[in-house]
This record gives sequence, structure tokens and C-alpha cells, in this order.
Amino acid sequence: MQPKHPPVNASDTPVSGEFAAAAMGQLAPRLADQENVLCTLAVDLNAQLHFEPGLVALTNQRVLAFSQATGWTGWSLLTPAGAFVPDLRLRHFDHAGVGTLELQGNDGRLAGWRFTLGNNLQALRLVRLFAQQQAGGPAGAATLTGSGTAQDTDLAVCPECDLPLPPDSEECPACARDLHTPPSTWVLLRLWRFAHPYRGQLLAGFLLTLASTAATLVAPYLTIPLMDEVLIPFQNGQQIETSKVVWILGGLLAAAVLGWALNWARTYLLALVSERIGADLRTATFDHLLDLSLDYFGAKRTGDLMARIGSETDRICVFLSLHALDFATDVLMIIMTAVILFSINPWLALVTLLPLPFIAWMIHVVRDKLRTGFEKIDRVWSDVTNVLADTIPGIRVVKAFAQEKREAERFREVNHHNLVVNDKLNKTWSLFTPSVSLLTEIGLLVVWAFGIWLIARQQITVGVLTAFIAYIGRFYGRLDSMSRIVSVTQKAAAGAKRIFDILDHVSNVPEPAQPVKIEALQGRIDMKGLGFRYGNRSVIRGLDLQIQPGEMIGLVGHSGSGKSTLVNLICRFYDVTDGSIQVDGTDIRRFAVADYRRNIGLVLQEPFLFFGTIAENIAYGKPGVTRAEIVSAARAAHAHEFILRLPQGYDSLVGERGQGLSGGERQRISIARALLINPRILILDEATSSVDTETEKEIQRALDNLVQGRTTIAIAHRLSTLRKADRLVVMDRGQVVEVGPHDELMAKQGAYWRLYEAQARQVDSEDDSALAVNQQTQIALVTSQLSHAAQHAAQQTGNR
Repeated sequence: MQPKHPPVNASDTPVSGEFAAAAMGQLAPRLADQENVLCTLAVDLNAQLHFEPGLVALTNQRVLAFSQATGWTGWSLLTPAGAFVPDLRLRHFDHAGVGTLELQGNDGRLAGWRFTLGNNLQALRLVRLFAQQQAGGPAGAATLTGSGTAQDTDLAVCPECDLPLPPDSEECPACARDLHTPPSTWVLLRLWRFAHPYRGQLLAGFLLTLASTAATLVAPYLTIPLMDEVLIPFQNGQQIETSKVVWILGGLLAAAVLGWALNWARTYLLALVSERIGADLRTATFDHLLDLSLDYFGAKRTGDLMARIGSETDRICVFLSLHALDFATDVLMIIMTAVILFSINPWLALVTLLPLPFIAWMIHVVRDKLRTGFEKIDRVWSDVTNVLADTIPGIRVVKAFAQEKREAERFREVNHHNLVVNDKLNKTWSLFTPSVSLLTEIGLLVVWAFGIWLIARQQITVGVLTAFIAYIGRFYGRLDSMSRIVSVTQKAAAGAKRIFDILDHVSNVPEPAQPVKIEALQGRIDMKGLGFRYGNRSVIRGLDLQIQPGEMIGLVGHSGSGKSTLVNLICRFYDVTDGSIQVDGTDIRRFAVADYRRNIGLVLQEPFLFFGTIAENIAYGKPGVTRAEIVSAARAAHAHEFILRLPQGYDSLVGERGQGLSGGERQRISIARALLINPRILILDEATSSVDTETEKEIQRALDNLVQGRTTIAIAHRLSTLRKADRLVVMDRGQVVEVGPHDELMAKQGAYWRLYEAQARQVDSEDDSALAVNQQTQIALVTSQLSHAAQHAAQQTGNR
């Protein structure tokens, strides 16, 4: 007899705590003979979408479910003959952050469970095992792995963790994590694509480096005749040859001057080149960043991107202009010095190289620690800039809620973390540098000792040893310099990796290989079988909608119904997952992105204004227009009057994000900006939701001018603002549920009627509340006046 088994890998399921222990304890006694639990799923929402724990268990014979309200219930998967129940289905879908499992049979829906998407992977596993049970026939046909999953199924499976892949995805959410792999120093070689245009200047810089290095090696060589032919003979009583002294000293001076001149030319030339490489790198990174789709920015912090384009490129520029040049000089100096040392005395040269293997080993060991450490420092520094990027633009909110101390503490925490990470790296670096210096000093002592021994045996002269010591000073000095460059090189490699992380990212909204040229857009929009998913969350499904040229469409629906997502798809901020969007009969993916978006005007709920003048903000979408065109657009947007009241009129500076202007004024400038480009398709996303009634009327008059003759799609929660729409499109759970004019939809008393009535009741309730507050205020005022009059009368009576 096959024993009962508890849930496979039950500890890996989202069930936890006291409820988990109670549910698991009750499950085992309910299992029949030869019944094994294949998978469990924690559900945390009830039918009313309130948080309530529950459990769904799949066995090889039944589906069991537990809730606090109904206790345990079960549904058999098998017929009395042992076959799988025909037409039994387990459906899985999700919308707006809520996942749903439905067990369906011939009689319709048998049961349903809801859960937050944190449990979605486990739900997909349960569905997969259910499908395998259905395909495998008799119970027990499934082959379970040690992780509680099954193999040999038609569903797509991640090869790493054996979890089912989300629909329309080749990436496993459980495995797709940023592992922060340490950057390789070889990533610096990828900078050649930016250095290639300056290869002539780089070649000239290399030749100058070679010449300047050779010039600096002349002086030690001249010390041999200076010691052996001038100083030592003079010390022994011989006469000094003045001409020889002049030639030697003249050679030393000429070598010094020539070395200075070559070094100056080399440094200046390569500094110019490195600055241009850095500028090109910044420009290319920013250009590529602008071409990426919105989903990339949704997953990144502003401060992090600013740090990459700013400080990382600056660090690479410093590396190229200073340290890469020093590294090349050091390598040439070491090679040329080694050649000269071996040509003078091979045995003494071999002794000189003794510390080299130890230094190379230390560099290899420390390099890996520095490489990972510097990348960690970059990430921590991004956290610091992220706090600044959050706090400074939101300073009004910080002050409004008196959260200065909280933000200061948040900055103090990330700054302290940055300090700790730097201290840890400095501990390694502080030990490495003195160790290299110690090894070079020991090597110098060994050379002195061996050189004195050779002199005693008359194998070399004092001049040769003096020249050797001078060359060794340069040799070991360059070794020490190269060891210090290791730190800078790893910093540059970490920065280069973060830069190329941006440059290597491919936009999810690609440009077509052969774009269709837009001649004159009419504005007809056809959406066929439209589907879109954020990750594994379905937002729009099977949507069909046709919009005629010049037609005004109002999009309505509850929050999370997919209205803004649909607008983003029409603007091609994202590409559809299923189906297509066609404009004038052409799929919008066949248009060049910039050409297509030039025909779209966008007015957002929160208009964004750039730092600059009023005129520059209005002309943002069409640079180079005349002042007359700007004024005309402002007049049509009902913005001309308030602009003239500003101190410098159209040349008045707008603060960052429109600081200094009211919400209605910013919105009318945004409308003028959209009017100026004369778009064929107009998108109004809650354009009047955040202003008062009077300002709304002004904006509405401006919008009336804007929508004339244009295909317009308007989103509004205030349904009364969409009365002028030709048709209203009601959306729910990513689908179109009703389409028609206002009066027709009201007569149907369907989804739109319910939305309208609910909003009307809310308005009436707010009016009643305002009236009650007004009445209470008047009563309190009258009571106060009567009380004051009574006190005054009593005071007069007392005076009598």
C-alpha cells in the first residue's frame, strides 16, 4: 500500500506562520489511501478582495481547498473507473495585481480562488501539475522532481529551476535577477569604438611617449662615464678634462629639456583626445538612453542614471587622460630599462627582477577584490544620489509634511553605508601599497649587496653600479606606480561596465528596418485583438476598437481598467504583446518612432515644464518657430493673458518642473505646446482633474480649440467633462465592455450608467456635506453673536 505523502516541498510554498501549521496539520488526515499531495498554493484574498488566508492543495486524486469561512472542501479529479474527469479545467489569469484560479467543469464554474501576485509562481506550478495530471491519464502518472515540479509537459519550462515560464516570455522571473557580476578589466578595451576616430592622435601620442621615455633613460647612462672617467680619476689625483665634463653635463641638460618638451606635448595631446572620448561616450550614452522605451526607466532610479552618465564617464575620462598614459609610460620604461640593465650586466639585472614575481602575484590577488569593491562602491554611491534625486525635486512635499529630519536620517544612513564600504576597500588597499614599496626596498638592498660583491671581485666598476642604482630607482618606481594604477584601473572598469549596461540594453520599442514614410496622417485608428502584459500580469486582453478620423473618444472605467495603458500603446511608448494598432491602415510598428510621435499631441494630468522661458516651453515640440506662432498657440490655449502679466512676459523664466506657476497655468502652457505642433492625434490624459472649477472652465475652453479637426482620445474620471465626446468607450479589466454616445449608454443602464450614477451620488453627498457644514457655520456664528450681545447687555446692567 502506497503511504500518504505530505505536500512536496511544503516549506517552499507561500503558506507560513500559525495558519500554515494549522492547515498542514489538518490536510494529512484527510488524504485517502494512495493519495499524494503534489502541490499547495497559499491564497490570501477572499471573493470580496479582502485579505483572508486560505489554502489550495492538488493531489493525484482531488483538488482540496481550505478557507476560514467554509473549512475544507474537495473536488474529485477521477471517475469511478480511475480516468480523469472529462472537461475539467483549471484556469489561471491575472489582472491589476490580483491572480485568479478557477476550477471549471461541464456545469460551469465549480470554485474560484484569488491571491496577490506574490504567489503567482506557485499558482503557475499548480496549473502545470494539473495539466500534466490531465494529460497523463491515471493518477500517479506524473513524474515528480525533488522540488515538487513535474517534467515532460507541453508547457514552457525554465531549464534552471524547472518552473513554468509566464505566457509569451522566454525569461523565468525567478531566475532573472541582476547578479551584479564583477566587471572584467577587459571591458576597458570596448572603449576603442570611441577612441577609433582619434587613432591618428593616439598614434602620435604613443610615439611621443616612446620618445619621452627614451629621453629620460639617457641621464642614468651618462652617469657611467661621469663616475668612471671624471669623478673617480679626479678623486685619485688625475686632472679633469673640461671638454668631457661639458659634453656630459650638456648631454644631461639636453636630455632633461628634451624629455620635458616631449612630455608636455604628449600630455597635452592625449588630454585633448581623452576629453573628446569622454564627451563622445557621454553623448552616445545619453542618446541611447533617450531611445530606450519607458519600461527601462520604470526599473531605474533617476540618481543612478545621472551618476552613470555624469561621474562614471568623468572617471573614465580621467583614467584615459592621466592613468592610462602613465600606465603606457610605465610599461615602456620597465621594458626599456630592463633591456639596458641586461646590456650592462645580465647577472645584476637578474637580481634586480627578483621582487617582480611577488609584486605580480599581489597585484593579481588584490585586483579581484578591488574590482568587486569598486563596483559595490558605485552602487552605494548611486543610492546616495538617489536620495538627493528624490528629496530635492520633492522638497515642497518634504516641508509640507515636516519630514526634514526623516530625509536627513535617510541620507545619513546611505552616506554611512557608503563610508563603511569605502573603509572596507581602503583596508585592503592600504595594506597593498606599502607591501609593494617594502618589496622594492628589499630588492634595492639586494642589488646594493650584490653590486658591492661584484665590485670587490672587480667584475664591475663603481660607475656601472651607480648607473644600475639610478635605473633601478626608475624601474622600481614604475613598478610601484603600476601597482597604484591597479586601483584606478578597476574603478574605470567598474564605471565602464555600468556605462555599457546602458549601451547594451536593447529598446523594447525597436525602429523598423524599412520604415514607412508618413505623408499626411488622417488619424484613423484600428485596434485588432489587442493584448498587453506587464511582465506576467495581463493588463489588456482581446481589445477591438475602431476610431474614425476627427472623432473624439472618451475612455472611462475604474482605476486599473487599462485606460492609460491603452493610451501608452497608441503613443507607442510600449509595443503590444498581441494583435496590432493600425493608423490609416498601417501598423504603427512600421513607422519610424520619432516620425510617428510628431503627429501625436499629449496633454497629461501633471504637465511637465522644463527650466527655461515660457516661450521655450511652448516651442519645445517645434524648435525654431517664430514668436508670432508661439503667441498664437498661447492665445488659442487661453494662456496669453496670464503670460503678459508675468514680469518678462514670454521671456519669464519657469522654475524647475514649472515652479512658480499654478496648476492651471502649467496646464494651459502644456495645451499651447500641443497646439503648436498641430497634431493629427490628440491624447488628453486627465487634463482637468487636478484643478478647481473655474480653472477647469478655462482649460476646457482651451481644449475645445485643441480638439477641433483632430482624432482625440480623452481620459477623464469626471464623466461630465466627456459630454462632448462622439463616443464613450467603457473599459473594465483590460477589455471594452460598452461603446456608444452618452445618452445611448445611459439608456442601456449598463456599466457606464453604474459609473455615472455612482459619481452623481458622490457629488450629491459632497454637496450635502458642504451644505451641512455651511449651515453649522452659520448657526455657530449666530450663537456667537447672541452670546456676545447677552454679555454686553449684562455688562451694561451691572454698570447701572
